[in-house]
Amino acid sequence: MTAPTGCPVADGHASEPGDIRAEAEEFLRLFHGEHPKTGPVAPRLQQVLAEIDETGTYRHTEGELAFGARVAWRNNARCIGRLYWQSLRVRDMRKVRDAATVAAQCAEHLRSATNGGRIRPTVTVFAPDTPTQPAPRIWNEQLIRYAGYWDAETGAVIGDPRYLEFTEEVTRLGWQQPAQRTRFDVLPLVVETPEDGITLHELPRAAVHEVELSHPEHNWFAGLGLRWHSVPAISNMRLAIGGVSYPAAPFNGWYMGTEIGARNLADHDRYDLIGEVAERLGLDTSNDQTLWRDRALVELNRAVLHSFTRAEVTITDHHTESARFLTHLSKEEDAGRKCPADWSWIVPPMSGALTPVFHRYYDTEQLRPEYVLDEDARLRGTTAAPRAFPEPVAAVPPKLPRIRRLSWFTRRTPVPVP
Repeated sequence: MTAPTGCPVADGHASEPGDIRAEAEEFLRLFHGEHPKTGPVAPRLQQVLAEIDETGTYRHTEGELAFGARVAWRNNARCIGRLYWQSLRVRDMRKVRDAATVAAQCAEHLRSATNGGRIRPTVTVFAPDTPTQPAPRIWNEQLIRYAGYWDAETGAVIGDPRYLEFTEEVTRLGWQQPAQRTRFDVLPLVVETPEDGITLHELPRAAVHEVELSHPEHNWFAGLGLRWHSVPAISNMRLAIGGVSYPAAPFNGWYMGTEIGARNLADHDRYDLIGEVAERLGLDTSNDQTLWRDRALVELNRAVLHSFTRAEVTITDHHTESARFLTHLSKEEDAGRKCPADWSWIVPPMSGALTPVFHRYYDTEQLRPEYVLDEDARLRGTTAAPRAFPEPVAAVPPKLPRIRRLSWFTRRTPVPVP
């Protein structure tokens, strides 16, 4: 099961007045339809519509929240790993609105999801937007991402080029770069709330589980000094359930090897390691017909799968996951449900035609509940702009952004759960 590295982008506009009533009814009928033991939908629908009329919104029960988060994953057209959607662990943190506690609970999310290497699909749902109070935002694309630094001497980027602008901006906001910069320096979490403004929070090292990469046959590979984090936790997507929006709802599955080996480490605008690996393999790179890129890509992906397996960290390969997806598709059809899928994302980024998901078409209808990536959130995840909330108007100078290192005590201090 994998967490998607990209998802459908919405227009970012708020729901029009009255939409929340229709979406609430649609969701509640879905929930009660799939949970007959909850009884008829009419009494709950009447209660929710009255709450909307009074407050402009409504509060999901714990059961509705869990179901909505799981079905949003089930509906994610760009995720190949949906077979286990019902196993998603839902952490209800809707009472949490302050930036420090949001960051602390993100660290706890990582620790819990890592589970000693047996990765557990998990979502942590923070406070929703309401007509009177906007909710916290997490700027980072994923809870764990690596910094990118421009090296003026070499004219190259150290680290992940995708996050070059993000790194520069959080440095301007107060993040202190490591004295010895490496290719795998974990970026701070950026949390923005109307009350606290923009705040930076270092993740505790104990919350960031990483795997050092080696190769099953080539001893030189370990000398490249490569590693990758174990939990792919998407953190800038909005969870939309029945007309209620949860802007901060980080969620994770586990990695499919090609996400790391064929994209993060191989893409030209990422770590771009294909040429280096090909050179170390002694491949003939004089012309494209030698397929040197393909051969290097396979060995890079073998190293990822080998390393995670040796470290006893959950990972899956693209052949296995493709077969699992068709099992999921069959189950959804048997249940009388549509299963939306984006072919360009479901087909793996290597050896596509060798997988069964390549040789068919899919339903592309967008279903709700859903995880949505708004345009502003997408930009914040890579460029650290624009702000989520307007600059506060105050008679005194605004507070400077603060950076906070989460202590062991902070991570372990219990937070009341609704």
